[in-house]
Amino acid sequence: MRTNPQRRGVPVTGDTKPKSIKRCAVIGGGIIGVAVARELANKLDGVQVTVYEKEDQLAKHQTGHNSGVVHAGLYYEPGGLKATLCRRGVALLQEFCAAKDLPYEACGKLVIAQTPEESKRLENIFARATANGVPGARMLRGDQIREVEPNAVGLSALHSPETAIVDYTAVTNALADDVRQAGGQIRLGQEVTSLQPQGSGVVVHTKAGGEHYDLVVACAGLQSDRLAKATGEPATPRIVPFFGQYFLLGKETRTKVRGLIYPVPDPKHPFLGVHLTKRIDGEMMLGPNAFISFGREAYSWKDIDVRDVLNYTLFPGFWNFARQNVPSAVREFQTVVSRKKFIQEAVRFVPSLEGATILPGTRGVRAQAMNADGSLVDDFVISRRRNTVLVRNAPSPGATSSMAIAEYVVQQALQD
Repeated sequence: MRTNPQRRGVPVTGDTKPKSIKRCAVIGGGIIGVAVARELANKLDGVQVTVYEKEDQLAKHQTGHNSGVVHAGLYYEPGGLKATLCRRGVALLQEFCAAKDLPYEACGKLVIAQTPEESKRLENIFARATANGVPGARMLRGDQIREVEPNAVGLSALHSPETAIVDYTAVTNALADDVRQAGGQIRLGQEVTSLQPQGSGVVVHTKAGGEHYDLVVACAGLQSDRLAKATGEPATPRIVPFFGQYFLLGKETRTKVRGLIYPVPDPKHPFLGVHLTKRIDGEMMLGPNAFISFGREAYSWKDIDVRDVLNYTLFPGFWNFARQNVPSAVREFQTVVSRKKFIQEAVRFVPSLEGATILPGTRGVRAQAMNADGSLVDDFVISRRRNTVLVRNAPSPGATSSMAIAEYVVQQALQD
């Protein structure tokens, strides 16, 4: 079942009475999985925690291919799980980076409206940001935008000065160090093939054999629906992969943007569109776009996974989504095939980028959870089935919220 709706958005506390759990397994070596492992090791005395990761390194997929933004909580429904865990996650992440001497830069973010209609929508976003307690959030007139971003233009803007950037791969590895120091294991190159629930625990199967655990938490990201189905959970929401391409601004124009510049979300489109993002190493990224991927782990055009393609082409929800979003598909496809169109999306906000050199950057694949009717699952979805907890959907701000999600997941796991 899904997390009890009455518990959505409830702050996590540390007064849950632990059950008798001695051996825990976490499936997935992304930032959420490793954060959960660290929380289990910290919460339970004498527990043995094992993280299973099929790749030869941690943070190989979504964690290592995202923008590095620490979201402040501007857009999310007040009181919802996203809003609550995002704000809690920011505090935990900032504290962790300070303790581990990891780079954390509050470079700030502008969400810029270009039309009166967008300005109205931006006022609604500001109201949400205020309700969510986003520090320093304020509305700007068009002539005030240049005080924050000297080269940006727009009709109005929402300024979030505390929105930050980090290196999520570095954070994940630091979290893993804590797991190891607490006596836990990180098993790389071990793919979990199935989970076998038993009366008093769960057997985790890999090609090397099976091991019994009192509790298993699955944070499988791009493979989350398959692992959930293998435990007896419903097949939906289904993961449908969408790739996002980033480009990097050439050195001659990199300094034209100080922080982050985003468009106002358009309810007619399921994805945000191209924006400008400063990276923790000083590079300036444009992107991402969003278009259907030929594989859940396809990071180039040459990567095609027939099983993954069949998985969504035989799913009625995908075709329902496609029929409902033809204009969006056209918009995104234009940025896929044309670099000029890609950069023109950014020029709307920073005109001086016209003619700028752009170089290929990273390419990510998002684990987009989709319902059978074609609607996209927006909020976090965390399910529990006896001694197994399944993180079925953790979209943006999943990385930002990772340590708070870990608190929440462990709280759920320890409840009778």
